[in-house]
Amino acid sequence: MKTAVVGSINMDMTVTAERIPLKGETLKGEDIRYIPGGKGANQAVAMAKLGADVEMFGCVGDDEAGRSLIKNMEDMGVGTTHIKVAPGVNTGLAVITVGDHDNTIVVVAGANDRVDREYVDSIKDALLACGIVLLQHEIPQDTIEYVIDICHENGVKVVLNPGPARPVKPEVLAKVDYLTPNEHEAAILFGDMPVEEMLKAYPGKLVITQGSKGVSTCLPTGEILTVPARKANVVDTTGAGDTLNGAFTVQIAGGSTMEEALRFAVLTLIPAHALRGLRVIVPHAHERVSLLKQYGFEPSEEGGPALFQRADRTYFDAGKGMALCGLACCVCSENPTCAGCRNEGCKDRSWSVSYTHLTLPTNSL
Repeated sequence: MKTAVVGSINMDMTVTAERIPLKGETLKGEDIRYIPGGKGANQAVAMAKLGADVEMFGCVGDDEAGRSLIKNMEDMGVGTTHIKVAPGVNTGLAVITVGDHDNTIVVVAGANDRVDREYVDSIKDALLACGIVLLQHEIPQDTIEYVIDICHENGVKVVLNPGPARPVKPEVLAKVDYLTPNEHEAAILFGDMPVEEMLKAYPGKLVITQGSKGVSTCLPTGEILTVPARKANVVDTTGAGDTLNGAFTVQIAGGSTMEEALRFAVLTLIPAHALRGLRVIVPHAHERVSLLKQYGFEPSEEGGPALFQRADRTYFDAGKGMALCGLACCVCSENPTCAGCRNEGCKDRSWSVSYTHLTLPTNSL
């Protein structure tokens, strides 16, 4: 399925310091980097690196930053044919301060404000050729609502990642297929109420990310599912949410259930937290296969093109990014140590075939 992202394209100016400065305080910075960013572009790149056929819709300025950002996305495998170069306006800029395992961000919209109804009308046919569209809140709200209306009327699925946080009309939420706020954004959307109540009000739709607590949703059955966050050497949280949203959308587009999509998305955050800057944190699909071969895996004759096996009868599903049994059991909320599941499969993922234990380093994938 062809996928689309409608959203922001920014150049991120990232400053690293010992910690986030207090109000009125000046700190000495340790490092400064200019990194391609914007929530929309970040998500599109994550999707492309996971093997999706993804088209980016948005605007940049007629400046060096804009040209650099388009080239970067092309190099990453993102379709850029429909990105508009807006004359007389600067490319969007995000000023990011990273310190003490956290970050603050100030965004100057620039050309992102030119993603308006007129622009959407000009790319409408290309947009509707896609099966699913991912949106965020770094373009005008009127445009977001217009895109949602068009997609809803034409049977195109919509994933709305409502960040930066601002209220969304109930009638707009009703037309969205998946809503993916973090816990702070959820509080702005739904007020001061328990997370479980929020989730139960939107079963099969609402996904709330909760940092170190993991990701939660209410399945269509009414069951609350929380996928625990994986332990990682957290260097920089910038882009982690964009990675998760991109990975989730790719899996939904590929026909995965919400549970399968969320478990896969959480797995992608291991490299995301361990490195600085989004554009290096998601391995390309072919890089994933190359890593598997380094550990003795070859394509299996027992399954489709995504299934690999090793001589010891350990299997790995490259499509879902999980070993059977091994990495899959390592992400089980009920069985995090993999103890006891070697002979009966992974209960949490309902595997029923016996596999040998895998010791492949999870951070490699």
